[in-house]
Parts: sequence; C-alpha cells; structure tokens
Amino acid sequence: MSALERLLPARLLFTRLRHAGWPERLVVFLRLMALASIAKGLYHWATVCGFIGDGFEAHTQAWQATTVFFAVIDLVAAVGLWLVAPWGAVVWLTSTVTMIMIQLFFDQVYGTDPVVVGIGLAAVLGYLVLSLLASRESVN
Repeated sequence: MSALERLLPARLLFTRLRHAGWPERLVVFLRLMALASIAKGLYHWATVCGFIGDGFEAHTQAWQATTVFFAVIDLVAAVGLWLVAPWGAVVWLTSTVTMIMIQLFFDQVYGTDPVVVGIGLAAVLGYLVLSLLASRESVN
C-alpha cells in the first residue's frame, strides 16, 4: 500500500467537506470537539489517579474538586458531542465556559493560562458561528 493510498480516505473527507453544507461541517466540528473532550477528560482522570502530577492529595481542596468536576463533565460532553445530541453541546459549552471562568477569575485553582482561555473562546465562537450558519441553511 503506497502512501498516496493511505492518504486517500483523508483526501475524500476533505473533498466531501468542501462540498458539504453547514450542517455537515457542524457535525465534523462537534466530533473534533468530542475527541478534544475525551483527551481532556482522560487527562483529568490521569491526574486524579496519580499518573500525572505531584499526587492528587498534595493539592488544595478547590483544585481537587475542580479536577474531578472536569474529569466527569468532559467525558459526558464527549459522548453527547459524538452523538450530536443537543444536550452534548450544552454540557460541552458548560464545561468550556466554566474552564474559561476558572482561568480568568479563580486563578488560585489552576493559574491563568492565556492559551487555554484563547482556545476555549475560539472553540465557543466557532461553535456559535457554525450553528448559526447550519440553522440558516436548514431553514432555506
């Protein structure tokens, strides 16, 4: 199997996406956010279980509660996003906006990371724009 043959499915995806409507593009975006949410949820669970970091017990109670919250909500959001269920987007938006607020207003928990805030804002803005465009197309 040549390298070109291995890349063919990816090429077909991008070719289909180029000719797809906004609802299909929204589904692809939601699935990408689902994969990111799985990665975030597993990262937080690895932290809770002690595979990553200094140990769960060594941190403050606020840090522990926040980490467990994101360990659960990110994986729940990932399932909902992958299924393209309306509740999945709500849970994902809740998780993302909560992380942005914690980064901005409760910096004693995780500290303030402008990259996390920027990625979160870009993801929420991307979702809002794609949702608007998809709903306009489905009305027409």
